[in-house]
Amino acid sequence: MTGNCPVEPVKLVVAVLCPDSDSLARSVEGLRSHRGDIDHQGAARPFNLTDYYEEEMGAELERSILSLDRLASPGELVNLKHECIELERSLAASSGQRAVNLDPGYLDHGKLVLASLKAAGQKIYLARGVYADLVGRYGGGRYRPFEWTFPDFSAGLYDEELAAIRERYLEQLRG
Repeated sequence: MTGNCPVEPVKLVVAVLCPDSDSLARSVEGLRSHRGDIDHQGAARPFNLTDYYEEEMGAELERSILSLDRLASPGELVNLKHECIELERSLAASSGQRAVNLDPGYLDHGKLVLASLKAAGQKIYLARGVYADLVGRYGGGRYRPFEWTFPDFSAGLYDEELAAIRERYLEQLRG
C-alpha cells in the first residue's frame, strides 16, 4: 500500500451565526477572501431554539448556511476551522467578544459533518485540536439528525438548503 489513497472530494459549508446583516456580509467577504466563491447563501433564519450563545452574542441571532464553490478534500476541514476562528477574531468587538460564530463543515453523498474544538463521545479527533462531529446521515431525501445534533439542524430548518447544496455537489462530481 502506498498510503496515498485518493479521497472523494466534499462540499465545504459554513453555518454563520450572527446578530445582523452587516456581520453576515463581513463574514461572507472574509470567507470569500480565503476560500473563493460562495455558491450558496441561504436565508438568515432566527436562531431561537436554544439560548446557548445568548450571553456571549445577544438574544436576536440568525443563522445562515453557506457553501463554498470549490470542492475539497475532507482533510481541509481542519484548515477551514482554523481559518474560521481567525475570521471570528478579526470580526470581534474591541472587547474581544465575538460578533459572529462560524461553524464550518462539509457534506457528501451520505453525511453532514461539522468541525468542533470540543471533545464528545460521537466526535472523532482529526488534527490541530479539531474534531469531526457527524450531525446528519443522508436518507429519505434529507440529512437525518442524531440525538446530539444542534436543535436548529434537528428541526429541519435547513433541509431544503442542504438538499440544494447536495445537488450542486453531485453535479460538480459529475463534472
